[in-house]
Amino acid sequence: MLELKFPTFPILETERLILREHAITDADALFNMRTNEEVMRYIDRERPRAIQDIETFINTFNDDFKQGKHLAWVMTLKENPNVMIGSIGYWRTNLANHRAEIGYMLLPEYWRKGFVSEALLKTIAFGFEQIQLHSIQANINPGNDASRQILLKHGFVKEAYFREDYYFNGKFLDSEIYSLLKSDWKQKD
Repeated sequence: MLELKFPTFPILETERLILREHAITDADALFNMRTNEEVMRYIDRERPRAIQDIETFINTFNDDFKQGKHLAWVMTLKENPNVMIGSIGYWRTNLANHRAEIGYMLLPEYWRKGFVSEALLKTIAFGFEQIQLHSIQANINPGNDASRQILLKHGFVKEAYFREDYYFNGKFLDSEIYSLLKSDWKQKD
């Protein structure tokens, strides 16, 4: 079985971004992101009620990284690495089957500038090369065409459409599942 254990948090760099560990100093930015209706429109998760909820989330997230449960990065611009503009990472891992789910979010002022693509390419490479994943999965709200298009652009294939498989906010919602196999990713090189 794979393990998601690293001696220190892996910091990744792209042409314009630094992907680093979550810090308590990111709490305000993360609170703003997770309470922003544009950002959360297709992310069917409870919204934080107070900054303390986010601080707890960050501490839990960092503890879970140390325990090898998941790995997620804060996206920052290289010229301002202390300011969070988004996040990306492996939220749910199925290490027995060499599979992990990737997710991402970005503040609206950074949309349509290629930042998610840039971060996605780096985290996919890390997942296949460093973690040794066999496949990467993405679960999206079917209404989120932007996320669908970015996944398709990077070689993900639609695996499933689940009708009303997720209960949130008093409603049953649909899910679309995409995946990328390591063998398909290698063929793109």
